[in-house]
Amino acid sequence: MRILKNISLALVSILIIGSIGFTFWVRDRYVVPILTYHHVGIPSGKWRLNTVSEKSFEYQMRFMKRHGFEVISFDDLVEGIKKGHQFARNTVVLQFDDGYEDNYKYAFPILKKYEFPAMVFLISDSIGKPDFLTWDEIKEMEKYNFLAGAHTRHHVYLPRADLDKAKDEIEGSKKVIEDRLGHSINYFCYPSGGFTEDVKRIVKEAGYKAAVTTNRGKDRYNVDLYELKRIHMNNTDDEYSGLILWVKLSGYYNLFRKLKDSGELPSKIIYEQNVLFK
Repeated sequence: MRILKNISLALVSILIIGSIGFTFWVRDRYVVPILTYHHVGIPSGKWRLNTVSEKSFEYQMRFMKRHGFEVISFDDLVEGIKKGHQFARNTVVLQFDDGYEDNYKYAFPILKKYEFPAMVFLISDSIGKPDFLTWDEIKEMEKYNFLAGAHTRHHVYLPRADLDKAKDEIEGSKKVIEDRLGHSINYFCYPSGGFTEDVKRIVKEAGYKAAVTTNRGKDRYNVDLYELKRIHMNNTDDEYSGLILWVKLSGYYNLFRKLKDSGELPSKIIYEQNVLFK
């Protein structure tokens, strides 16, 4: 009886020590989630890739508000990373790619409703064209902290462009947007997340403070300001897929994705992995 008791105490002790150790290990791997959207809403009734319905977007914003998430601006994120700030575990950044007009029609009213800041990365030479934002819409959005960043002039995949072309796309988009909006543009988004060390260098030399990529970034802790990894948001991240949304908002998504890629994550956790860890 005494032997069983000692074994039980030993197992409990191991479990407690292991839990404490795991807690400290995980704590240092927290990364503020940068949630990425493209299209919001289905105005034509035809589903498109990279689209989140207005209903799902509303649910996601309401979910964050209800559960006390703090949505911060890109400026706050970048300055915090520079200073080594330890962000609260409920911090989130919202960001949109390309600058589609549906961002103004469907996402913007919801963001105003919840008073959430956001960033939209603009393809400068597409502004004002069909399905894209106009300059007047962008200016109105900026009044409510829905700020502009640059996403090249023509959405060129930069690793395949020669350096002169890449420089024109990176520097040119910054200049066009700054000239039309009358203020500096500090953040850049690599089209399709693609970059090289030469591309990163051009982005830095152009005067950007930071740049975002996708899971192509090697720094899963987002210490490197010029390859900040983001989390792609889906229409399935709604009330019927609460687990997926919680994981994406947890701050440990990059860690889970890394464990999934290495085969270390239990299979029951990575079910529907193409959705969960996209």
